[in-house]
Amino acid sequence: DGAGELVVRELDLASLRSVRAFCHRVLQEESRLDVLINNAGIFQCPYMKTEDGFEMQFGVNHLGHFLLTNLLLGLLKNSAPSRVVVVSSKLYKYGEINFEDLNSEISYNKSFCYSRSKLANILFARELARRLEGTGVTVNSLHPGIVRTNLGRHVNIPLLAKPLFNLVSWAFFKTPLEGAQTSIYLASSPDVEGVSGKYFGDCKEEELLPKAMDDLVARKLWDISEVMVGLLK
Repeated sequence: DGAGELVVRELDLASLRSVRAFCHRVLQEESRLDVLINNAGIFQCPYMKTEDGFEMQFGVNHLGHFLLTNLLLGLLKNSAPSRVVVVSSKLYKYGEINFEDLNSEISYNKSFCYSRSKLANILFARELARRLEGTGVTVNSLHPGIVRTNLGRHVNIPLLAKPLFNLVSWAFFKTPLEGAQTSIYLASSPDVEGVSGKYFGDCKEEELLPKAMDDLVARKLWDISEVMVGLLK
C-alpha cells in the first residue's frame, strides 16, 4: 500500500567500533541510500571521553558523524541523486576550531566545546559538499531551533527556577515535530534539489559568519579528522 518500513539498528556515535559495525551492516543489507541525516548530539556534558579517547562532544557531534558519512559515501554516490543533511546549531557562533587542543586536554569549557562541535559540523558539511561536486550528492547543514527534548539533560537548572523554565520552554521552544521540519525539508523538498554547501534555518537559507566559511580551516579539519578516526594513518 505504499507504506514504508522502519528498521532499527544499533549505533553508538561515541564508539568508532560501533560506527564501523553499523555501516558494515547497512552496506550488506541496503542497496540504496537516498538520504543520510546526521542528527544525534550531546550538549554541554561534564568532561568525559568517548570509547576511543575523544572529548565527548567533539567525538560524538563531529567525529562519529564524520566516520559514519565517509563509510557510507560509496552507497550515497551509487544512489545519486542523494542527500546528506547535517544538523548543527546557531551556537556555532561562539565556537572556535583550536587545532592545538581539539581534544580539550589543556582546558575544557562545556559551552565552548559544544559550540566548537557545531562549528565543526558546518565546516564538515561545507568541505564534503566541495568534494562531492558533480556526483549528484548534495550536502547542507541547518539550525533546528530550540527544541523541547532531553538534549539539555546535563544543564543544571536550580530547583526554584525549574517551574519558570518549564513554562518558558512550553511557551517558546519548538516541539520535536516542529524542530524536525528543516531536516525534513532538506531531505525531501524539490525546492533544494541540486542545492549544496548551504546553511538553513526554518526551511530558509541563512547567512554564515566568515569563520564558518573558511575553506582552509575546513580542509585542515577534514585532514585531521581522517587521521583521528583511522581513515588515514
